[in-house]
Amino acid sequence: MTNLTKGEAEAVIKKTLSYAKADETQVTLSGRREGNLRFARNAVSTSGGTEALTLLVQSSFGQKTGTATINEFDDASIEKVVRRAEDLAKLAPENPEYVEFLGPQQYLAPKSHFDSTAGLNADFRAKAMADCINPCKAKNLVAAGFLEHNAGFSSLGNSHGLNGFHRASTVNYSVTVRTADGLGSGYGVCDFNDSSKLDAKRVSEQAMQKAMRSAETKSLEPGKYTVILEPSASVDLLSNLLTAMDARQADEGRSFLSKADGATRLGEKLVDERIHLHSDPMNAEVPGSPWAPDGRPRRKVDWFKDGVVTNVGYSRFWAKKKGLSDDKAMPNFGNGFGGGNRAVGAFEGSPGFIMDGGNASLEDLVKSVKRGILVTRMWYIRPVDPQTLLYTGLTRDGTFYVENGEVKYAIKNFRFNESPVIMLNNVEALGKPVRANGSLVPPMVIRDFTFSSLSDAV
Repeated sequence: MTNLTKGEAEAVIKKTLSYAKADETQVTLSGRREGNLRFARNAVSTSGGTEALTLLVQSSFGQKTGTATINEFDDASIEKVVRRAEDLAKLAPENPEYVEFLGPQQYLAPKSHFDSTAGLNADFRAKAMADCINPCKAKNLVAAGFLEHNAGFSSLGNSHGLNGFHRASTVNYSVTVRTADGLGSGYGVCDFNDSSKLDAKRVSEQAMQKAMRSAETKSLEPGKYTVILEPSASVDLLSNLLTAMDARQADEGRSFLSKADGATRLGEKLVDERIHLHSDPMNAEVPGSPWAPDGRPRRKVDWFKDGVVTNVGYSRFWAKKKGLSDDKAMPNFGNGFGGGNRAVGAFEGSPGFIMDGGNASLEDLVKSVKRGILVTRMWYIRPVDPQTLLYTGLTRDGTFYVENGEVKYAIKNFRFNESPVIMLNNVEALGKPVRANGSLVPPMVIRDFTFSSLSDAV
């Protein structure tokens, strides 16, 4: 029941809309089948699967909106959820930033669903865990991690004739390996739409090697260092940068893109000219959703090109306030900042981004560094100053000193204070992009990266 065809999903939405009495009604139908396995201390702790089919109804009377959901699909239940949404709308306060629902849209058709992933089962999960746990036991290491896979669809429609249908699948694997004494730690992570690309054994082996190599550490003084950032270390900072590229925040003076005279930095060169950050739902390596959370179509977007701020994202409310039509204003990179009605489905949210790079491998970049620090992972990243996009966080799970192109030894972890804007101005070299957290990110060599203090994190 969770894996409906396009025709079946459209029939449910059409029936739901037939019960509507509100000024406007929007319906999102989503279904998902997922499986997961969690392990710790070299043993499986939980394993299971879920199936869900959910109907979400948004009803509006003027500027008042109510939302209700249900997972029963007989006629009486569908009518009941419509009435509930309408009753809630009548009780709701008026939203001064309300924007009427979209009309018909033209959506792209990304190849996001793969039968290989949709067919995964408990046997697959068990083998992936065995490929990690057995080698760890043999080397007196301790592993903990999580494997999750899902496949499903989202379909939306409204009383203005909007309709869309999208299928997607993903598989995610992450593992932390510790030495038996708890002093060494290594981390591995990967995610794909197509599970045939997943090599859990290789990812686990990389985490094992980092753990064994980081068991004995030396301390370096905090300061500014040249760093080699693995994609898993930089992806969150880069994602935070793109999510912050919101037109309203910039216009209202609350953003790193704001200027003192009330203007914004749109069109200005803000980072190194080698930086090209973009998103594209049709990219074969990181296919995305065809629509944003508010229902607007996703398209290929250049956010930074040749180091220049090329686009910013708009909520539908802010675009209307600025005199921009829906087809002229780009949706926000992430989930947006309010203002406008949401048509969230099972696989909507932040799209993956793509950062262009070169052809060098991570190993090649390490060989090019005379003196620096290899950072394999960052965590607990928190904002410090939105005006400069300054963030703080910690390194962990394997941080290493590099000298004359060789990894010499593991070092104690650092707290960092750094802005991705400054980071992208200090680029020394870019490697070949690889997938990390749903995005394509190159390994990078960055000069003058700021480590503010030592950390006891392992």
